Amino acid sequence: MTLSSITATHTLADGNTLPILGFGTYLIKDQAAMDTTIQAAFDAGYRLFDTAMLYRNEDLLGTTLKQLALPRTDLQLTSKVAEVVQGYDQTLKAVEGSLKRLQTDYLDLLLIHWPVRVHFFETWRALEKLKADGKVRSIGVSNYTVAHLELLATQAHEMPVVNQVEYHPYLNQQALLDYDTDHHILTEAWSPLGHHTVLANPMLQKIGAHHQKSPAQVTLRWELQHGLLPIPKSQHPARIAENAAVFDFELTADEMSMIDLLNQNQRTGNEPEIVYETGKQY
Repeated sequence: MTLSSITATHTLADGNTLPILGFGTYLIKDQAAMDTTIQAAFDAGYRLFDTAMLYRNEDLLGTTLKQLALPRTDLQLTSKVAEVVQGYDQTLKAVEGSLKRLQTDYLDLLLIHWPVRVHFFETWRALEKLKADGKVRSIGVSNYTVAHLELLATQAHEMPVVNQVEYHPYLNQQALLDYDTDHHILTEAWSPLGHHTVLANPMLQKIGAHHQKSPAQVTLRWELQHGLLPIPKSQHPARIAENAAVFDFELTADEMSMIDLLNQNQRTGNEPEIVYETGKQY
């Protein structure tokens, strides 16, 4: 894998590929905003677009992509199964709804949004079925810990090729990243900028000034060099382009280590184990 261009790709354990940088659509709530945002993202070079049932904007994204008249084969679409529709039959039905809203007959990547104890194995079995039926190209999980992945391995016929988790300099989850890497699971980073909490960090600002880059660009480059697939989100065209402009510089080993040391195990989102136990976010 090369980090020279936004067009570079990761090869997944199932043989499919994903771009090395994706675009998140969380909190985009109206059609005009989706149209403007996706156009800006496409113009900046993004081809992987990430949504979820829980975001309640799959229909908006589907309409935007249709209006832009982009060839489906040029796009990579991800969605995620919400907690409330987990279970074998419910998941199969829910994904049919996602496909209709996105106006496509397949997803490039389908993830289980959060682990839920009472439907843990049957939901994954549904994803295996959807892949076998050609409704999705690749299957994975989101917000799974090492313990969840090891539990899944006791019954899964095939393992996830992606684990999408919260990841940023204040939560670098090094042990989980190492586990994923060792088991040929690509780690995707949601909230790769820590809901912007990391951007005021003096170390990131200093490194950014050295490279004439913003703290956000430094953070995304750090994640790319660690082998992750970050999925930044923004509704501002200038920031969307800035987040994509991370392929013309490289962090040194010392700079990488300095950013690694910023870890505080600080989450901006939910604790996966509590969602697993209760079956819902809080």
